[in-house]
Amino acid sequence: MGELLDRSLEWADREYIVDGDRRITYGEHHAAVSRVAAYLVKQGVEKGDRVAIFGRNSIEWVVAFWATVSVGAIAVGLNVWWAKDELDYALNDCSPKLLIDDMTPIAALLDGPETERPFVEIDEDDPALILYTSGTTGRPKGAVHSHRNLNCLVQAQQAIIAARVPPGMTLPPSRALTSTPLFHVSGLHSGVIACMGAGNTIVWQDGKFDPVSTLKVIERERCSTWTTMPTTLWRVVHEPTAKDYDTSSLFHVGGGGAAWSAALQQAIRDTFGEHISWGIGYGQTECCGLATTSSFAELQEHPDTVGRPVPTVELKVDENDEIYIRGPMVMLGYWNNEAATKATVDEDRWLRTGDLGEIRDGLLFLSTRRTDLILRGAENVYPAEIENCLEGHPDVDEVVVVGLPDDEFGQIVAAAVVPTEGATLSEDELVAYVKERLAYFKVPSRWVIDPATLPRTATGKVVRAEVMDRFEEKS
Repeated sequence: MGELLDRSLEWADREYIVDGDRRITYGEHHAAVSRVAAYLVKQGVEKGDRVAIFGRNSIEWVVAFWATVSVGAIAVGLNVWWAKDELDYALNDCSPKLLIDDMTPIAALLDGPETERPFVEIDEDDPALILYTSGTTGRPKGAVHSHRNLNCLVQAQQAIIAARVPPGMTLPPSRALTSTPLFHVSGLHSGVIACMGAGNTIVWQDGKFDPVSTLKVIERERCSTWTTMPTTLWRVVHEPTAKDYDTSSLFHVGGGGAAWSAALQQAIRDTFGEHISWGIGYGQTECCGLATTSSFAELQEHPDTVGRPVPTVELKVDENDEIYIRGPMVMLGYWNNEAATKATVDEDRWLRTGDLGEIRDGLLFLSTRRTDLILRGAENVYPAEIENCLEGHPDVDEVVVVGLPDDEFGQIVAAAVVPTEGATLSEDELVAYVKERLAYFKVPSRWVIDPATLPRTATGKVVRAEVMDRFEEKS
């Protein structure tokens, strides 16, 4: 990654990051990384040490990341949406030598005298990054990405773009608006890292997401591409004033995780014009977020596909319709969790995704995302984690969590709760209980509190379809 960083000096005068009113060029960024790398070494950070980064998308976050990986340490991107218990768990799990937050001294090192970056011998298969994924049984797992993983992502992204450009045509550097956080593969890998490899400019909206603010940023910064999630995209294309803004510079919208509805795809064109194209991909944190991609032309014919395998990726579906991925972007494993690694990546380096799908004419079509998984916007929400949390409430006897369809988020989280005998529970009480312990997007927004026992099969398994009927009856 240090070599990738050094290569960025080829476009030293070009803007690398636009962070609201703040800007930094590739040359300024490279110099800042050298100063921060020297600072980290002075703080005792050595090769293999973890440096945890906890904060909003910012220039400081990015500089800290590149400084960390360039000296052989392991950057850990922490989810700022976590509740305290979740954050404490991750910190105890990765045991960082240093924690960098929004009040960091990194800001003071963005400017200063020229400093030589400390040299550390790094192998391409050394770990570079840990990103935590939601856990199916309650606790997140730290996916470890190597220098090889991240560089391969850059090369795969560039190969995808090159394959879609007509012969003889050269695209100008992209100004890429990214609406996703840096503790996600979509924000860090497909945004910050991929832009570094291509010499593109990454643009963030300042402050909390708002559709009007997003439209203003596209207009002001003349953004040419936008990487986003279905939720934010849905809100922008349904903003009543969207056509009041000059978004003519925007020619491509990209995202992933699941197929976009045909209605959403049509709304993109209705909002941004006939020149706009879009693409959808599929991947997981465990494979750097990239396994398949669909071209605009393919989506016109197959709007429900998530595309074909990208260069270097092998894809297969077993007899149970489960999707497996293999290639140089598959993670090294889960940090400090050998059992989970062996259950997910086999001896032949096939990644077991847990997702169901089928391959038709070389295109992947998703059937289900991990059986009971709730896909709320861009967030994977595992019912078991919320169920385990609610079962800790002294007045909860039984609970099951399901995903309900939603136009804006795709799915929302809903909980059916059976109180203990004689207890009285309210939605407000349960919301407050979960909010203290889990990230906001895991807090159920729909509730059924009923003393009737949950429907179960003869073997005791909850019949989720019948539970969902209870929500329909309530509405």
